Amino acid sequence: MTRRLAYLIVPLLLASAGCTPTAEQPASPSAARAERPSPFAGCAPLTAAPPSAAPVPAGAPGGSLPELALPCFTGGAPVSLRDVKGPAVINVWASWCPPCRKELPAFQRLSERAAGRFQVIGVNSRDSRDGAQSIGEDFGVRFPMLVDQGNAFERALERTAFPLTVLVDADGRIRHTDSTGALDDARLAELVREHLGVEMST
Repeated sequence: MTRRLAYLIVPLLLASAGCTPTAEQPASPSAARAERPSPFAGCAPLTAAPPSAAPVPAGAPGGSLPELALPCFTGGAPVSLRDVKGPAVINVWASWCPPCRKELPAFQRLSERAAGRFQVIGVNSRDSRDGAQSIGEDFGVRFPMLVDQGNAFERALERTAFPLTVLVDADGRIRHTDSTGALDDARLAELVREHLGVEMST
């Protein structure tokens, strides 16, 4: 009787032990992904004005950025777009969009050349976190990244095309939106010069 009871109890004990993680067990793939450091910068600087913002160029600006708060890829409090300090170049993209992937390195170079005169901000839209993370890692994208899973930003601007670039002046007014396709270094420099009044070195 005792032996039969042991045969019944031991498998139950082993089964219950197998369901409890121990220190020796490796982390699950999802846990490992969650612990990967973000390639993108934090979003705190987005609400601080660039130290040497350029004067607003002549010309009639468009409307203001929408009253919308988006989470930062790195976490923390959501960022209100109305609190973003311009001048800024906002790039809306997704990892599944080939023109987006093509132009992202040019936006990274633009952010490196901005030299405190304006900000480069990403808005990752309708994408998976893993997809965005992988593209950021592969392409060396480091500028701050907001997340817009429901494409609320595009809907507020009444735009649907990918990729989308929005240039915002120091007063938070939209100066230009571009949805012509993948932008290169020369075209970005031209847009920044024309709509933000910043000359980019070549």
